[in-house]
Amino acid sequence: MKVTDHLTRAAGRTLFSFEVLPPKKGENIHTLFSHIEPLLEFKPPFIDVTYHREEYVYRQHPNGLLEKKTVRRRPGTVGICAAIKNRFDVDTVPHLICGGFSKEETENALIDLNFLGIDNVLALRGDPIKSEGYFKPEPDGHSYACDLIGQVANLNKGEYLDEGQDDTWATDFCIGTAGYPEKHFESPNYAADLRHLKHKVDRGADYIVTQMFFDNEQYFSFERRCREAGILVPIIPGLKPLTTKSQLTMLPRSFYLNLPEELAEAVRLCPDNEAARQIGIEWCINQSRELMAHGVPCLHYYSMGKSESIRRVAAALF
Repeated sequence: MKVTDHLTRAAGRTLFSFEVLPPKKGENIHTLFSHIEPLLEFKPPFIDVTYHREEYVYRQHPNGLLEKKTVRRRPGTVGICAAIKNRFDVDTVPHLICGGFSKEETENALIDLNFLGIDNVLALRGDPIKSEGYFKPEPDGHSYACDLIGQVANLNKGEYLDEGQDDTWATDFCIGTAGYPEKHFESPNYAADLRHLKHKVDRGADYIVTQMFFDNEQYFSFERRCREAGILVPIIPGLKPLTTKSQLTMLPRSFYLNLPEELAEAVRLCPDNEAARQIGIEWCINQSRELMAHGVPCLHYYSMGKSESIRRVAAALF
């Protein structure tokens, strides 16, 4: 079932969903299942599965020469989506990115997802390769998420890349896209960021899920600006409970976000990570309650591969 259908069926009730990472190469999928199972009691209608693009590593040969090698440390997004759907009977939302894919490879991936009965994709530009520092598309690939969304939307109309095909089968994907309450770090200002988001919705995005934030006023302001700009699709807030003291610096550096002074100071004064985790959970519970009272359609939690803190948040809410 589509994400938007789940939201409609909820009839004003706030749903619970979360995101998981594919296991690192060589790890057992049952480790991932063990993180999903404790959250099933809260009846998530869908689970997001991230996609991680390739990285470059350099290996030194005995003669001293370096070999540049491409590796993907967390493969298996499509297979994991199918496995979750088969094992738990929960809809999945695979992340689909521009980086590392040509348009032909994107089309083939969408065909695979369609054959597996997966109804949703979250279309993203994706991050640059870590060693490059800036995003570089594949030859004949997409540079922007809006163009990737456009390709999915075209396939939903039966428009394949090979224009000579006859009797093409139209897919019916629900398309999600990302929104940034605190602005995408590459956008020069809020107005430009909002124009880009509006363009993604105009190209075919059916709903928005936000980057994580820790100040609900950021979400409320973002939602208001979206509505004023004519962006009327559902906006799902993305949340994460802080779990370690080191995340005070890691999260702002990695995700270009701000932490409220009250939260940051309370975590800074914690004697250990367990105390910091408890503060992070309580903050996330209070955030979630306020958002539920506001009437958000769903609360989406970023697990980063761990479920215990999210389970404690959900147990207080659902």
